[in-house]
Formats: sequence, structure tokens, C-alpha cells
Amino acid sequence: MDVIKFGLKYFKRNLPLAIFIQLVSFIAMTADLMLPMISQMLIDYAIGNSKSDGKGIFSFLLNGKYGQTHSMKLFFTLAFVFMALLIGRIILVYIRNVIRQRIGLDLETDLRVATYHKLNQLDSNTISQFNTGELLTTINSDTIMFKELFCRMIPNIADSIFVLVTAVYLLTRINAYLLIIPLVMTPFFVVALLKFKTAAMVNYRNIRNGNSRMNLTVQENIEAVRLVRSFTNEEYEKQKFDASNENLKNAYIQQIKLASKFEVIFSSIKQFAYIGTIAISTLLVIRGYMMVGYLVACTSYVMKIMDVISMINNSLFQVQQQLVSGQKMMHFMNSVSRIPDGDMIISNIRPHIRIENASLVIDGKQVLKNINLDIPYGKKIGIVGGTGSGKSVLLESLLRIHDMTGGQILIDGTDIRKYSLESLRNCFSCVFQEVFLFSNTIDSNIAYAKPDTGKDNVIQAAKHAQAHNFIIGLPDGYETIVGERGLGISGGQKQRISIARALLKNAPVLILDDSTSALDVETEKRLLHDIKKYYPEKTLLISAHRMSSVVDCDEIIYMQDGEIIERGSFEELMKLGGHFANVYNIQEAQKKSVIDFDNLANAAHQQANA
Repeated sequence: MDVIKFGLKYFKRNLPLAIFIQLVSFIAMTADLMLPMISQMLIDYAIGNSKSDGKGIFSFLLNGKYGQTHSMKLFFTLAFVFMALLIGRIILVYIRNVIRQRIGLDLETDLRVATYHKLNQLDSNTISQFNTGELLTTINSDTIMFKELFCRMIPNIADSIFVLVTAVYLLTRINAYLLIIPLVMTPFFVVALLKFKTAAMVNYRNIRNGNSRMNLTVQENIEAVRLVRSFTNEEYEKQKFDASNENLKNAYIQQIKLASKFEVIFSSIKQFAYIGTIAISTLLVIRGYMMVGYLVACTSYVMKIMDVISMINNSLFQVQQQLVSGQKMMHFMNSVSRIPDGDMIISNIRPHIRIENASLVIDGKQVLKNINLDIPYGKKIGIVGGTGSGKSVLLESLLRIHDMTGGQILIDGTDIRKYSLESLRNCFSCVFQEVFLFSNTIDSNIAYAKPDTGKDNVIQAAKHAQAHNFIIGLPDGYETIVGERGLGISGGQKQRISIARALLKNAPVLILDDSTSALDVETEKRLLHDIKKYYPEKTLLISAHRMSSVVDCDEIIYMQDGEIIERGSFEELMKLGGHFANVYNIQEAQKKSVIDFDNLANAAHQQANA
């Protein structure tokens, strides 16, 4: 029931139209139920010569005005009424089906929009609880399946109940003894339904889980295609895919077997009902309790009763699949983001950032501890330290990708948790460690934050990011299409495009989180020089493993195990002779060794040529 209530939240805007079209459907079903009555009159009064008892719904057609019994005029009159009811039913069913499909597409669209918006609202930690295959299935397959519940299954059940009640009423008016067959057969239907319903729920869960695993396997192989090939693990990945594919196939086979058993049992029950109805009707006609035409009408009504009972059971059987999808969607939509949105707006274009006694615990692990930083607008901060020291987490916390569990981060004296996420994140241009490029042109990727910006601005940002020269060397220049996640260009090229994207956004604070690691030293120097030259007023936060990347910063902090253990300018840290100085000296010595080796190699090459 909770799943139905959940779905109604999105279906309610279509509810008035759905109710109207349900009434149209009832009219169409009524017309269909009148056809056996006309058939009975054709047999008994137009072809035969029976006398009217004046009790039928269409008995007014037998008053002589529309033709005497056993006459062609009455035959054509009844044939005309039969065709009018038939054509009217066809037109109404067509209108019903078209509008129901339209309502279904509207609901499917609303569900997909809702799930996608929810995906954008959730923080990364909450999203990580769902694997990619599960998310893709929820947003795509589940929305399609769940809308079927409201736009096909429930209306079909309503139609069936209406037909059932009306047919029973009409059958009772003819002869109550004819209800014996439906009453005897109904318990068999109910027992069969209860038996198969539980098994269907299990099967549909297995099918959905198999689809999720298949989506995940394919998605991982697309993303890790280079890794798979570099390890020559194609055969292993093929075996993984084959196993997922086989499991999915087996789940569908189990469902087919169950559905086939379901169909055989219900078809057998319907055949018994058909034979039983003919036997009872024949006996009643022989005994003189009803006319021959009613045998046709009664058989039609009993079969309609059995058909709709079968349809109700079959619909309830299939509903299990929609309920599984609905439960998965409801679970996803009820997920609560750990990063609640604020409502204040940052109006100052020169934000002053201050971090006070900030600590962060993630999954029981202390990631940051007692961080204190004062970053007035325009200050350049370098953040260095070993792997796992907390550099990236600290920078991500400024955008509330993580919320501090102790202390606070302030902008202009206000806790950032009070600001709206959109307003807060608009203050930052970020380039994180893992670079992502969309499957689009380089121009579109750079202009991502400002899609309507001019080409000159894109080129300027690319020049400042040291990307312009390699871009114009590509076959299509800025119109070159890069693959998903930037496949097709090198790591250093991806980093420079992502830096150009951040520069074009032109936010007050620029964050470079180890975003120059794939660049050579000279390119990195030119890039940082241009950033400081052309964007001197901006706050700059640089996280790096290369100490040379931060030597020109106003303040450098060295982090270890989530704490700041050293801080100061480059000169102050070198005089201190601590961790920063030691790592810097080691890196410079390694750099010198590489240069000396290159010089020796060049000299040897020149001597060999001489």
C-alpha cells in the first residue's frame, strides 16, 4: 500500500483525466456487454418466431414499430443496433487506449525527472550506497515498469471488475442457475493466484537484480576498457559478462515457465467453465426454462466472467513486477541527503573564508582534525602532504561535498551550512583530481559553466590553461569530439581542458586539487604563472604532491594524517627544515638527477653521430 501512495504523489496531476477516461472505458464495456443480448434477439425473434416477454433491455425494438418478429425488417434493425454498438465500442476503446498511453508517458516522464533530480540532490556518500547499475535501472527501467501499474494494470482491473459485476447481473436476469459454474470455478482461480503470486515476486526480483548486475558489468567495462586491455584481461571480463548474461537468462526462463504454468491452469479452468455452461444452458433450453438464443448469450456472459476473473488474476500476477520496481524507486526517493540545503545567498563577490577548529569523521575514521585557516579574498594557499593526508577532503569540504563533524567553515562570518548549495558552489571554480570530460566538443567542455559564452572567451581560457596550442593541432580544433570521460586525449590534455573550464567560469575562488600532476614541470610553471598574472585578484587554493607547484603561494600548509603540522611561506618552511623542506629537497635532487641523465644521454648521442 505504501508503494501505491508513493506513486499517487506523481500520478495525481493526471488523476482527473484518468477518472474521465475510466468512465469512457465503462461505457465501452457496457456496449460490449449488450452485444450478446442483440445476438439473442436475432436468434429468437428475427430468425425464430418466439414471443417477447417484454423484460429485455431492448424489448422496445419488438413492439412492431421496428418490424414484426421473424421479419427482415426486424433483422436489419437488430443488425444496425449490433453494428452501432460494435463501432461505438471500437471508437471508445481507441480513445481510451490513446489517452491512457498519453497519461502513461506523462507519468513516466514525471517519474524519470523526479528520480534524476533526486540523484542530483543527494550527496556523493549517499549515492555511493547504490551501484551504477542499480541507479541506471531505477531511472530507466523502473520508471517504465512502475507507470504500467497506474496506466495499465489498475485500469484493467477496474474494467474487469465492472464487467464482472455487470455480467453477473445480466446473467442473473436470464437465469440464476447459470451462476453455478462461475461460483464453482472461482475458488480454483483464487488458490492458483495465491500460489503463483509469491513465486512471481521472487522471480521479478531476480530479473531486476540481474538487469542491475548486467548494467553494472557493461558500464564498468566501458569505463575500464584501457585497464582491461593493458592487463590482457579480456577473457576474464568476457567470463564475467557471460555469467551475468546467463543468470539474467535463467531468471527470465524461470519467469516464462511460471507464466506458462499459470496460463495452462487458467486456460483449463476456462475450458471447464465453457463446457459446463453449454451443458447447463442446453438442459435449461430442453426443459423450457429459456429460449435457444439465451444459450448463446449465457455462454458469452459466463465466458466473459471467466475471462475477467482470469484477467484480474493475471493482472495481479503481473502487478508483482511493478511493485518490485515501485519499492526500489520508493527506497531511492526516500533516501535522505547527508548534506541539507541552506537558504541564504552569498552576495559578496570577494568572499572571506575562515576555517575554525574543523574536524571531519567519515565512517568512523578521523579524516580531518583541528584545521584552522584564514583565507581573505585574493590570498594564495598551497596545500601539500602525502597521499591520504586529507588535502582533497579539505578542499571538497569547502563546497560541502562533506560537512564538518566538528568546528565550522565560515564565509564572511556565516557558517557555509546556512548558504544554499547553489550559491555556495557558485563561489568556486574547481579542478579535482579525477578529471571528467563530457562526450562532446572541446569547445562545449570548456564552456560548460557558460554555454552561451563567445568563442573568444573559450580561446582565452584555453590559452591561460596552456591548452590552446595542442587544441588547434587537432584535426577539428575546438570542434574535436572527445569521448566519454575524455577518452581519446592524454591525461595532461584532459587536465588542461578542465583547468580552462574552471578559468572560464570565473568564480572568485579557484581550486586546483592536484590538477597539474600529469603536466611536465615547464608546462605547469607557465600555467601557474598565467593564472597568477591574469587572475591576480582571485583566491587560489592549490593542492599538489610536487612542492615546486606551491613555492609562490602566500602561505603553504603541510598536512599529515588530517592535521596541519607545518605552515608558513616557502622561505619560512625551508628555514624550519621540517617535512616540507625534506620532501622539497628530495624532489629537487631527483629532478636534477633526471636533468643530468638527459644531458649525458644527449652528449652520448651527439658523440655517436660525430
